[in-house]
Amino acid sequence: MADIKEIIASRVAKELKDGDVVNLGIGLPTMVANFLPEGVDIILQSENGIMGMGAAAVAGAEDVDVVNAGAQYVTVNPGAMFFDSATSFGIIRGGHVDATILGALEVDQHGNLANWIVPGKMVPGMGGAMDLVVGAKKVIIAMQHTQKGKHKILKECTLPYTAVGVVDMIITEMGVMEVTPEGIVLTELHPDFKVEDVKEATGCELIISPDLKPMA
Repeated sequence: MADIKEIIASRVAKELKDGDVVNLGIGLPTMVANFLPEGVDIILQSENGIMGMGAAAVAGAEDVDVVNAGAQYVTVNPGAMFFDSATSFGIIRGGHVDATILGALEVDQHGNLANWIVPGKMVPGMGGAMDLVVGAKKVIIAMQHTQKGKHKILKECTLPYTAVGVVDMIITEMGVMEVTPEGIVLTELHPDFKVEDVKEATGCELIISPDLKPMA
C-alpha cells in the first residue's frame, strides 16, 4: 500500500470544489493542499488570521512572521489577507468556511467528535476546533482508521468531546464513510481491503451502502 497519509489526503482533496474556502487542521489535513485536482483553486483560511494561505514554506526560505495556526511556517498566495483573531473567528462563526478538514482521536456513530485531549496528558488547548466544526458548512475527518489496533470510530466517544453531532464525513485509508441519522455508512472501499476488514476495524455497526464503490 502507498503511504497511508497520502492515500487519505488525496481522497479528501476530491471533496473540495473550485472556489471553496477551506480550513485545514494541523498534521495530516495540511497534506490535502498537495493533492488538489487540476483546475481546482481553493482559498485556504487559517484561524490565526490568514485568508489565502499557500503551501508550506521551503526550508531555508521561511518568513518568521508567516505561520499557520499550528505555528508551522507557510506561504501566502497573491491577494492574501492578514487580520486579527476577532475577524478570523467572525468568518468561521459566521458560516463563511465551506469545509474544515480535521484529524480526530475518536468519532462516534452520532457524528460526535473528540480530537483535542487524552486525559492525563498535557496539551495547549482545544484551539479553534470547536468553532470550526460548528461554523463550517461541512466537517470532514481525515484520519487513520485505527490507532495501534484500537478502534477510533465508536458507538460512543470515550474521550472529552470537541463538539456534538458535527461530523459529516470520515475518510481513512480503508474507505469513505458518511455520518447519517441512521449511522455511519460506508460509501467507498479502498481496493486493498474487504468490507469485513473495515467492519472489524470499526467499533460500531457499519452500514454498507448498496451503491458501494471503490475508493479512488
